[in-house]
Formats: sequence, C-alpha cells, structure tokens
Amino acid sequence: MRLLSSFSWVPLSVASSTPKAAVPYIQQWIGAINLRMDKKREEGKELSEKEREGSVKFKPEVHQMRQLVTTETSGGWESCWEQGLTPWDLGRPTPIILHLHQTGALPKGRALVPGCGSGYDVVAMACSERYVVGLDVSHTAVEKAIELSSSLPNSSHFTFLKEDFFTWQPPELFDLIFDYTFFCAIEPEMRSRWACRVQEMLKPDGELITLMFPDGFFLRLPSPYYIQVNQLKLL
Repeated sequence: MRLLSSFSWVPLSVASSTPKAAVPYIQQWIGAINLRMDKKREEGKELSEKEREGSVKFKPEVHQMRQLVTTETSGGWESCWEQGLTPWDLGRPTPIILHLHQTGALPKGRALVPGCGSGYDVVAMACSERYVVGLDVSHTAVEKAIELSSSLPNSSHFTFLKEDFFTWQPPELFDLIFDYTFFCAIEPEMRSRWACRVQEMLKPDGELITLMFPDGFFLRLPSPYYIQVNQLKLL
C-alpha cells in the first residue's frame, strides 16, 4: 500500500489547486488565522463575516451533529441524515478530487469511498477506466446518493452500498481508497482497525488518499474527532 497523499483540510478554494509541497505553509497560515481569531475573542472584538461563517460557535448544527454521533451507541449517523444534520456535506464533489481526476493523477481500476454520504465524490471519480464503490452505514445517505445519481450518464461505473466498512467483505480488492474525513469521524479507539481494513482492502500496489480535519487548525470544523497528520502516518 502507498499513501499517495495525506492532505490536511484547507479552505476549498485553496485545496483545488494546491501542490502537496505547499501544504505545510498553508497549515502555518491556517494556524495564524486561528490564533488571530482567539485573540479577537479575548479582546472582545467582533469576528468578520467570513470567520463567523466557518466557526462552530455560530453553527449549532455542528454541535448537534457531534452530540448525536458521540452519544448514541448505534444509529448516530442515520439520525444525522434523517434530521438533515450533515454540515460536512459540501453539496458537490471535493475540489481536490476533481483536480486529481481531471489531471489524470488518480489510479485506474477499482476505487472505494467509505462513508460516501451523498456520493458526489463517487460520481466524480467514476469513468470507463475506474469503477467506484461508495459505502455508507446510513440507509438514508445511500438512498439520497442513489436518487441523486441513478440517471447520470456514468451510472454504470459506480454503485452505492449500505455496508459497515469494518465488517464488509468486498468481492475484489481496490486500486484506490479515498477517505474524505471518514477516518476522523470514527472513534479514536477504532483507528487501528481502520488501518487494518485499509490494508486488507487495497491491492499491494494500491493507493490511499485521505482528507481530514487536523487537530488545532482552522475554526474547529465539522468532524467529531481530530488528528495530527503525523499520527495518521504512524498507522
């Protein structure tokens, strides 16, 4: 298995065209923004509209989502989808995936998107050279993904399944796994199991692409858990 890219989450307008070498500098910039916001709060100054837009403090649905998925013993994600508490849903493909697909940087063959939600990334990657499987534990999410995509011209190149990533047994191994914040949505004690499952599902020369919300960066974004990039690489 090869870790093709471990992109820390950055503002989407930047991520869509940012070389990997620039990511550490962007992380420093994001950290500086975070510190500036903390200082503003300490001084009692009002945040700008852009800062308020991304801040969990002004997004009660993020807090509600976290409560559901961290307190319900089962079915938390289904409850989120049923109640429309999906602040992570961009309503469109992840820009970096579009960029990688359009530049021919994604592996061909079979691809897996765990925690696929509405399925935008699944559809964006699917083509005659790449068959994509979208998994989600939420029945409502899978229904929505199918409803949104079943009539699209590339619909024969992807499928959506209501399955648990940790127990599902794929009929074939994958050339690519794309994890868009799925890893940081699972309980920390399950992270080693995640690593084992990725290893089991990927071909020996398969590639893993991850996007996550790193701890300590930018506005406390909509994920139940956070992690440092180095911690992910250790797995």
